[in-house]
Amino acid sequence: MRDNQWVEEEQESVVEQGVHNYSSEMDWVKPEDPLLLERLEWFKDQKLGLMMHWGPYSQLGLVESWALSDKDEEWSRNEIDWDIDAEELKRQYFDLNKTFNPLRFQPDLWADLAAENGFKYLNFTTKHHDGFCMWDTHTTDYRVTGPDCPFHTHKYADITKQLFNAFRAKGLGISAYFSKADWHTPYYWAPGMQPGTFTSRGPTYDPKEYPWLWEQFVQFTHEQIMELMTNYGRIDVLWLDAGWVNDYRDQNIRLGEVVEKARKIQPWLLSADRTVGGPYENLITPEQTLPERALHVPWESCITMGSAFSFRYEDNYKSVRQLIHLLVEIVAKGGNLALNVGPQPDGRISKTAISRIKGMGAWLNVHGEAIYGTRVCEPYSVGNIQFTQKDDTTYALYLYRDENEAVSEELYLPIEADFSRIDLVGGQEMLEYRRTGSGITVQLPDKERQGLAPIAHVFRLR
Repeated sequence: MRDNQWVEEEQESVVEQGVHNYSSEMDWVKPEDPLLLERLEWFKDQKLGLMMHWGPYSQLGLVESWALSDKDEEWSRNEIDWDIDAEELKRQYFDLNKTFNPLRFQPDLWADLAAENGFKYLNFTTKHHDGFCMWDTHTTDYRVTGPDCPFHTHKYADITKQLFNAFRAKGLGISAYFSKADWHTPYYWAPGMQPGTFTSRGPTYDPKEYPWLWEQFVQFTHEQIMELMTNYGRIDVLWLDAGWVNDYRDQNIRLGEVVEKARKIQPWLLSADRTVGGPYENLITPEQTLPERALHVPWESCITMGSAFSFRYEDNYKSVRQLIHLLVEIVAKGGNLALNVGPQPDGRISKTAISRIKGMGAWLNVHGEAIYGTRVCEPYSVGNIQFTQKDDTTYALYLYRDENEAVSEELYLPIEADFSRIDLVGGQEMLEYRRTGSGITVQLPDKERQGLAPIAHVFRLR
């Protein structure tokens, strides 16, 4: 039996300290199906999604799943401050399902919060790498409706179904996060298949040497995906994590086979086989970052509101100003923001997260026309000035990094497009301006220069 060095190089290229890289724009393959092309335009209209990493791991306030991998212990276990060895840690982690009981979970409140504050779709973790299923799967007892999980008797026990139904009822799209890797099933981390107990991101065996065992894992994975695609209503995006499991390396799960099968039921289904490239990565997915330049393919940055994807008992949250600026820059570069919030173990969203969401909603309620349904336009992003476009209207968003920043009487916008009027979105119309070199200088009304600097001045040019 060879050691599993055979998978290490591809894993290292995909993930560093739990953060995935993202595919090149050149790796994107344009679908041929007109319906999928139509759905990609729908996706590009949405701009803001609510991402949620939630599971038994939220009870510890640690990083999701990754502490199970000995290969990743240096960074993933740095918050483990109680006296415990690696094997006991894994045992304790896998037993967290026995205490996961989010009795204060109210899916309708989550959906109302998102819908009322400008979010257009939900991206929910149905299963992370640890293999715990947040839906009523029949493939394993390691699930939220399993007999060992105290929440299984609750009326909202099938958390995925409750969330998908609640958000869909509010008109929001549904993106189903699913980890292709599964560190709980014996079909992937197979006991006794390697010397010792060392674990890494990949399987504990070489699929080429044990094809019968790998085939069991493939069938297990396909069955889980088809449960979600068959029993959980309309799904807009199948969002696939664990890019080291892919059809072009040694961990071939025949993804195209199951996606095409799912599309017979849900022909509109977009697939985000992240970091893999090819025909089933319909969306490129930067993580905790955004591209330096505009991308002219569908993309979505998943970025945390706080410091981590999973819940932290004490966390540093980005301000509303920072979050809006992040959203604006992403949109100006052609992408969507999937803003991650980690729910608490009791089933609530923290008060701080709620305040940020409502703050974003208040801003978007006034300025959302410069965000939703827009497309990229040159010069895209120039310093603190971002540009978007919708039909024959161009928007220039002048961002103020600090509330104490001075607001000038005149603002320079580096844009050469022809237009006949400039309005301030949410403010005075028909502003005075003049052409200056390769751009324009806009005169701000006096009242816009009084008090603290706004999050942004948003100009409508047409």
